[in-house]
Amino acid sequence: MQTLNAPAPEFEARFAAIVAERRESGNDVSQQVASILADVKARGDGALAEYSLRFDGFALEQDSDWSIGADECRQAYHALATDLRDALELAAQRIRAYHQDQLPQDRDFTDDAGVRLGAIWRPVDAAGLYVPGGRAAYPSSLLMNAIPAKVAGVERLVVATPTPKGSINPLVLAAAHIAGVDEIWRIGGAQAIAALAYGTQRIRPVDVVTGPGNAWVAEAKRQLYGVVGIDMVAGPSEILVIADARNDPQWIAADLLSQAEHDPSAQAILITDDAAFAAAVEVAVEAELSALATQEVARASWQAHGVIIVVPDLDQAADLANRLAAEHVELAVAEPEPLLRAIRHAGSVFLGRMTPEAVGDYVAGPNHVLPTGRRARFASGLSVLDFMKRTSFIALDDAALGAIGPAAVALANAEGLPAHARSVEMRLK
Repeated sequence: MQTLNAPAPEFEARFAAIVAERRESGNDVSQQVASILADVKARGDGALAEYSLRFDGFALEQDSDWSIGADECRQAYHALATDLRDALELAAQRIRAYHQDQLPQDRDFTDDAGVRLGAIWRPVDAAGLYVPGGRAAYPSSLLMNAIPAKVAGVERLVVATPTPKGSINPLVLAAAHIAGVDEIWRIGGAQAIAALAYGTQRIRPVDVVTGPGNAWVAEAKRQLYGVVGIDMVAGPSEILVIADARNDPQWIAADLLSQAEHDPSAQAILITDDAAFAAAVEVAVEAELSALATQEVARASWQAHGVIIVVPDLDQAADLANRLAAEHVELAVAEPEPLLRAIRHAGSVFLGRMTPEAVGDYVAGPNHVLPTGRRARFASGLSVLDFMKRTSFIALDDAALGAIGPAAVALANAEGLPAHARSVEMRLK
């Protein structure tokens, strides 16, 4: 774990190194993924069966081995303890309500030249959702991916999830029931992304693939972008907490570890204006770690990538936050609004002392699929728009073509495209 002091001469160099650090897959993963994608494209189900046995210890032999039906999902839902079922329903309700407000409006108008212009928004026909099945088998992620797709109007919703040694999290099945998933295939890894993109003998291809995964899954999505649409290439989780000394150090320590426990490559960063508080948080992190069931992963993340930064004034924190462009940013201060307005690059921001990031992971409503690796500089969290596309339309009559057509002819001729010019010019005559 690093501690940086903003006034120190070496601060800029050390902070720049943190900003530039890449905690994502290297060339070896890229080459392995390319080989898997080519194999699945060539051999389809045969390749999937081999990879499932090799990586998941699960044999895809009978037809019933390949997929999970709606009845099994319904049974898992009804078998849940009441408090868990209610929690999933509350999460789904809030996610659905938030994303309903994201639905875009069609446009249809006639401008001053008499040209009719507009755009129609339509959902993609089919979406594929990847749901991890190892360390990160999260029903919350299924809800966060599936519900925006359903709100968008996607007709065919396909889940791919590995089932190591045949096991699957019943909460994931219950979430699939709540979200209205149409198909669930028991495949994982880069090979699952290939199957969703290319299709196989059993699995029809989809138009968009979303959902979290390990380095191989992320790299597969990156390589297949263009064959299918993707939400983003997600890397390890990140949290930046900006906190003053009036916070409980134990709360802030728990917030930092809430992301560190995801992955040894995750990163948790604290910015504070009080050195004594920074020291207290460091002690609290150690105390929290000792009690965590996920201690091994969280400790590896904290030791390798954890950072505490002490600044003279929290007004300086916004500039540092913008350079980090973190996935999650907590503003644990008395007046978070000015900082919110000053932070231009963040996946999602959590305002005030009583808004831990973990609430956003489950029940707040906004999507928890967010850009990592400084991609918040140019990307946004998953939304309804990731499952939709816009088609523009244009309509001209004689008068409208007469008003704007000559300019089109002039530009086409200037670009050396005479057929373009003639297709307009002939109508003008």
